[in-house]
Amino acid sequence: MTLAQTLHHGGIDVAVYEQDPTPRTRNQGYRIHIDPTGNAALADCLTPQVLDLLRRTSGRNGDLVTTFTTDLQRVFAQEFPDIPDAQLTAVDRNTFRQGLLNGLDEIVEFGRSVSGYQVLDTGRVRVEFPDGSSDEGDLLIGADGVGSTIRRQLLPDAAVDDFGLRCIYGRTTLTSPLSPEEFERGLCWISADSTCGAGFGTVRFRTPSEERPDYLMVTLVATPHRLGVTDEVLFGMSSQQLWKLSADTIADWHPVIGDVYARSDTDTFFPITFRISGRIPTWEPGPVTLLGDAIHTMPPTAGAGANTALADAATLAGEILSAARGEKTLTEAVAAYQAVMLPRGRQAVDNSRHMAARMFTD
Repeated sequence: MTLAQTLHHGGIDVAVYEQDPTPRTRNQGYRIHIDPTGNAALADCLTPQVLDLLRRTSGRNGDLVTTFTTDLQRVFAQEFPDIPDAQLTAVDRNTFRQGLLNGLDEIVEFGRSVSGYQVLDTGRVRVEFPDGSSDEGDLLIGADGVGSTIRRQLLPDAAVDDFGLRCIYGRTTLTSPLSPEEFERGLCWISADSTCGAGFGTVRFRTPSEERPDYLMVTLVATPHRLGVTDEVLFGMSSQQLWKLSADTIADWHPVIGDVYARSDTDTFFPITFRISGRIPTWEPGPVTLLGDAIHTMPPTAGAGANTALADAATLAGEILSAARGEKTLTEAVAAYQAVMLPRGRQAVDNSRHMAARMFTD
C-alpha cells in the first residue's frame, strides 16, 4: 500500500492485486510497532494528507520497553524519551491498513490471488490469475508475504524455515488504566524460560472511536512441546479454545497476568507459526522483484518486519521514479533497489534471530 501510494501520486500507472477478499479479512496480528526507519519511510512515501490520517488514527506513543519475570519482577527496562508527537510508535494493523488504502479505490483489487507470471519477449511481464485472466506491466513486485507465489517462481531454492515457535495472539479491551504502569507505556515481555514467554502491547488511540476501542494486545509465544498440542490440533482450535490454552499455560504466573487473560476478548485469539528466511543469494535484476516478507521473512522478536517492508517500499519507489524521469533504465533501478534491499533484509533477519535468543533464555 505504501509503495502504491508513492507511485500513484508520482504519476506511475500501478495496480495492486490483493488476495484477501476485503481489507479486514485476515488474522495476522493486532499492534504494529513503527520505529524511526518506518517513520522515515512513511514520510518519504506518503502525501501529507495520508500521513496526517495515519497519525490521527494511530495509538498514543509509548516510551518504554520492559522485561519481567513471571512474578512481575522487573529485570530490564529501556526508555525512549522525547518522542515527537509527529512520530508513530503504535498502530493498529487494520486501522493502519485502512489509512494506507485512502485514495487507492481504483488501484487496489481485492479477492485476486496470483497463480504465476511470464516474462515476455518484449521484456515486459505478464501476471496470471487462477481464473485464466492476466495483466501486463513493466515490473511485477511480489509483496505477497511469507507464502509468496512470486518468490517460489523467481527463487525456487529460497527457503523459509519454521523458527520453532508458535504464537497465540489475542486482545483485551481496555476500559480503565493498566497496572503495573509499565503496561501503559509501551511493550512488555514476560520471560518464563527458554520455551515460553508472553508479550503485551497497549494501543490507546489518539482519536477515540467507538468502532475501535482501546486494547491490550496479548501474545503467548512457546514451543509446540510447551503448548502440549500438535500443529494440527493447534490450528484447528476455536478462538475460545486458544484463549483457554493460553490462560492455562500462564496459570501459575503472577495473578495480574492471569487477570489480563481472564478479561480478554475470547473471540479474538488465533495462532501463527514464526518463520524465518534462509540466506538469500543475489539474483539477476529484471522485470520481477520482491518486497518485505516475500523476500525476508522474520519472527517479530525485533519488531523489524513491517519497518523493513516500509523501508523497501521507500527505496523501490525512489528508484522507479528515477527511471520514470529517464535518469536510468528500469533494470538499473531494480538492480539499485536490490543492492540496498537484500543486505538490509539480511541484517533485519539476523537481528530478529539474535533478539529471539535473548528473549528465550533460562
